[in-house]
Amino acid sequence: RRLRAAGVIPAVLYGHGEECVALSVNGNDLRDVVRHGSRLVNLTGAVSESALIRELQWDTWGTRILHVDFNRISLHEKVEVEVEVGLRGEAPGVRDGGVVQQLVHQVTLDCPAGSIPDRLWVNINHLALNGEIRLGELELPEGASLIGDADTVVVQCVVPTEAPEEEAADRGPAEPEVIGAKKEEEESDE
Repeated sequence: RRLRAAGVIPAVLYGHGEECVALSVNGNDLRDVVRHGSRLVNLTGAVSESALIRELQWDTWGTRILHVDFNRISLHEKVEVEVEVGLRGEAPGVRDGGVVQQLVHQVTLDCPAGSIPDRLWVNINHLALNGEIRLGELELPEGASLIGDADTVVVQCVVPTEAPEEEAADRGPAEPEVIGAKKEEEESDE
């Protein structure tokens, strides 16, 4: 708690069969790295190594980082990592009355640690109405391979469909049911 109050975040560095090392990291620097989506960091100070952010522990509200686990890596070592997918550009199909739907927001890559992208960008400037872009069509960093079905649709441009209107809307507003009204009617009939 004292470290966190001073703006420092406790961390652990492990991997490659070497001894685990307890570290403390500048909170502002770590937040900047996480905000930009970086996974690979160069640690300096007590240890000078390249490491991959393996896990972040957040507070209850998900606003403050409480702890971080680093994994030692070599820049040429292949690692399996999840990467966010973002869209860039404007689809011509939208001008023709279509709607762009992103169906996949993260993909798993097997790539060299030195080539891990912050995000995979999909160019939708050529996405026509009723067109689609599949996982196999994504541009990957050099040496990276996709883990998953290459035929999975990432983004598509489709004609919007209208939701069917409810029948209740046609009947007008419904009257509330009065509880106990049935008993009163039965008593008045007797």
